[in-house]
This record gives sequence, structure tokens and C-alpha cells, in this order.
Amino acid sequence: MVTTKNGNLTNMNEGRSSNGPTHRSWLERLSHVLLGEPKDREQLIELLRDAQQRRLLDPDALAMIEGVLQVSEMQVRDIMVPRAQMVVIEHDTGLQDILPIITESEHSRFPVIAESRDEVIGILLAKDLLGYFVPGRHSAFNVRDILRPAVFIPEGKRLNVLLKEFRANRNHMAIVVDEYGGVAGLVTIEDVLEQIVGEIEDEHDIDEESFIKKHSASNYTVKALTPIEDFNGYFDSDFSDAEFDTIGGLVVHGFSRVPRRGESLAMGRFRFKVLHADNRRVHLLQVSMVAQEDASGLREEESESREYNSEVREYKSEASSTASKAEHSPEQK
Repeated sequence: MVTTKNGNLTNMNEGRSSNGPTHRSWLERLSHVLLGEPKDREQLIELLRDAQQRRLLDPDALAMIEGVLQVSEMQVRDIMVPRAQMVVIEHDTGLQDILPIITESEHSRFPVIAESRDEVIGILLAKDLLGYFVPGRHSAFNVRDILRPAVFIPEGKRLNVLLKEFRANRNHMAIVVDEYGGVAGLVTIEDVLEQIVGEIEDEHDIDEESFIKKHSASNYTVKALTPIEDFNGYFDSDFSDAEFDTIGGLVVHGFSRVPRRGESLAMGRFRFKVLHADNRRVHLLQVSMVAQEDASGLREEESESREYNSEVREYKSEASSTASKAEHSPEQK
């Protein structure tokens, strides 16, 4: 308040345009200082979780927001299907030989390779085969005629960038290559989206109320959270539940780590294949019955795969060391 020349008191705030800048009161400024704003991602997540507890967000919305934040930090190598677990089709495979691969894997897209898995020449879409079942076209089949171009990406590409590229190019699958140009695996748009919205269920997935879904006499889909007791009761098996409560925990223990999607493990008369997993846990398993001799063969294959991966790591280490020495050696005259 100030005194004017005629002796009247007036408020200094009077006459200010209502369109001028709005100043926060001292109470608002004090509240801002005391409460503060999120300084990092962890604080932001805690703020969102607090909002969910106060029913400002529902649990599904919170999970999706956390998924979006996580995707921007994850790389392709974190979710890709490893090279050894890729379902591929060789370039000279006939139509009748391709059909069993499609029906058994239940996939819709397949990398087509030349001499090895490092030579991906294109992507085959299962729907593109339908035209060859028209009378008269069967004999004219050549897989190269219907291949789609393959997209190659590095292991270190961030998932949020990949998702943007998938949407822009209307592409659903990419082949992942390592620093030496070899094929490391593959990734699909569904893999990326599942990191945000959770598992995308289809007609092959299990109902929410049940743990086990039977597809045939030797092929089942099993939730990783299935209690070992229930698994034993269903399959008449005798897995111990002394250390682990769920079949997923038993499988993770068998791998000695959290396995990636597509990896498989033989235990007793069962073969467990990981259908869905993230960085923290396994979600869904494919369970197949195997004969005892087949189980032994699977263990040998897994041992050979581990030896191969060990040799690859050793080779990469030697190559890196050689490159480092060459970098610091004098140039040739």
C-alpha cells in the first residue's frame, strides 16, 4: 500500500493487467522448495507409484509408463532371440519341407539363409505361401521369388529408436548383427511392444485362470509361475519343490541364469523352451515330452553350444587385443 498525492491509500497491485505474468504466492514457492521436483528417473518413478497408490493412476497405466521409461534405456541385445534359437529356412528348401517348419514354430516370419546363419538373404512371410496352393502353381515354387528385404541393425541400438524405425518403415522384423558383422539374433516389433504393454497374448496363450494348456499329447504351454506340486500332479513327474516353489524357478536354476526367449533346456523326460522372458524372470514355457535318448542328445547340443559361445568370446577378445596392438604400433614405411 502507498499514499498518493491526494492522501488516499492504494494497492500497488491494482491496475496491473490481468493478462500480465502470474506470480506464485510465497506459500506456493515454499511448497515448491519443500516438495521439490523429480531430479532423476528413480524419483519420477517413485512419484508415479505414489500417484498410483493414491488412485490417480491405475496399475495398468503405471506399468505401461514404467515400460516406456525402461524401453528408452534398453538395447536390442537385451531382448533379441539369440542366433542359435532362430527358426530359419534355407534358400533351397522345398514348399513341402517349409510347411512343417511353419506349423511347428507357429511363427509368421522367417529369416531365409544361404550357406550359414550369417548369410540372411531375406525374410519369408508365411502368408506369401498361400498363392502356391492354387492348382498349377505348386511346381513353380522358388522361395527367392517371394522374399522380402531383410533389415539389419546393431546389437546396441536402443529400443525406442528401433520402435520408431519399425513404425516408419512398416517393418516387423530385423536381423541383429554384432560388431564383426556376424548374425547375433533377431528381434520383432512384438518383442519391443511387450516391454511396454506386457505380454501380447494370442490364441495359443494360456487362459488367466489356468497354468497349463495342452496342444498335443507331447506339447504343452506352461506358465512359469506354475507350482512344482501342480506340475508334478499334471505330468506325473517328481521334481523336488524343496528349493523352488515354481517350475520357472526350477528352469532358471537349470540355466544358472535368467534365460532368453527361445533358449531350451532338457530335464528328465521334459524339454523346456522359453517362450517369453524379460531381464528379471521367465514368464511362459513350452514343455515337450522327450525320450531319454533325445534328452541326452539335447544335453550334448547345449554343451556344444556353450563351447561354441566360449570360442566366439575368446576369438573376439583376441581380435580386440590384436587391433589394440596394431593401433599403437608404428606405421609401415
